[in-house]
Amino acid sequence: MKTPVYFDYNATCPADARVVKKMLPYFSEHFGNASSKNHAYGWLAHDAVEEARIKVAEIIDAEASEILFTSGATESINLAIKGVYKAYHKKGNHIICAATEHKAVLDCCASLEKEGAKITLLPVDREGLINLTDLKNALNDSTILVCIMLANNETGVLHNMAPIAELVHAGNALLLCDATQAVGKIRVSVNEEGIDLLPLSAHKMYGPKGVGALYVRRKKPRVSLVPLMDGGGHENGLRSGTLNVTGIVGLGAACDLALNEQWEDGIRISKLRTKLEQSLIDLGNIFVNGSQKQRLPNVSNLCFRGIKAERLITLLPEIAFSTGSACSSALAKPSHVLTAMGQNEEMAYAAVRFSLGKYTTEEEVDFCIQKVSCAIQLL
Repeated sequence: MKTPVYFDYNATCPADARVVKKMLPYFSEHFGNASSKNHAYGWLAHDAVEEARIKVAEIIDAEASEILFTSGATESINLAIKGVYKAYHKKGNHIICAATEHKAVLDCCASLEKEGAKITLLPVDREGLINLTDLKNALNDSTILVCIMLANNETGVLHNMAPIAELVHAGNALLLCDATQAVGKIRVSVNEEGIDLLPLSAHKMYGPKGVGALYVRRKKPRVSLVPLMDGGGHENGLRSGTLNVTGIVGLGAACDLALNEQWEDGIRISKLRTKLEQSLIDLGNIFVNGSQKQRLPNVSNLCFRGIKAERLITLLPEIAFSTGSACSSALAKPSHVLTAMGQNEEMAYAAVRFSLGKYTTEEEVDFCIQKVSCAIQLL
């Protein structure tokens, strides 16, 4: 067994060897620009991009024409939120989002607030879920967008999107659902769940870093966006810039694999997660943050009462795990997700996230249990 053992799959995943194999020819052999229309190098690159677009659409039950490629979920989120704000500003300037959204969403909304946007943060309960009545009461005639993530990156808590979408559409607004942590782990259908905009990222599902996509609904309703960048008119004018063909091929391959394997992987990972979680809880003074019924199969956010998470992590260099979002780990602040869920500062600083993946083994779980148990006794 190789150490340190990896329990931070929500931060990023290793690329699947089959994904890498599919990508390799596009570095040097098939190196054409997908926008080169006059020769075979460009045609081949273009065809590879369109094949990947079909695969990305398939994993979220969308049409290929509704997928545009970006550098990752953060860019997709910015394009979606700022693009909607600029496109619908004559209708209104009100945006609603859950208090537990990823910082990419919250910071984007904070930026728009300086430009005149009205932002409403919906509270969540101790399980990390919004109240539908709160959402209904927050909607008004000036609401243009509601942002509710499908799976929380720190706790794995899942929102039931269909009833949320029903309320949002009844209020004549659009629904953005950050599914970055969900796609590739659980079944996602933009049509069944009524999602209008959906960002995703390759490296969260065993693909390469630096590439992602944004789903933009084309009918019932047709969503309009104003692009963030000008120049070239790539991706139907919504995302200019030479396409990252190699990365896009990798994203498509990752989606294809996940579509066929995520169910069986999820069952196996969930059993390992349960073993890890229950073994640690049995030590005493440890509890789960967030819903244990509505969550991803691979995540366990645990509060170690009376122990600072950073101290625990320092004592366990043989295990790679985290205090929460990799995007917020440099901030010397308690998790905004946990504080929104009602945890006090002391409890928020005592929380760690274990996130498992398809390469996690039972041997690694046993090793983790043993090492964490020893560290807790020491502390």
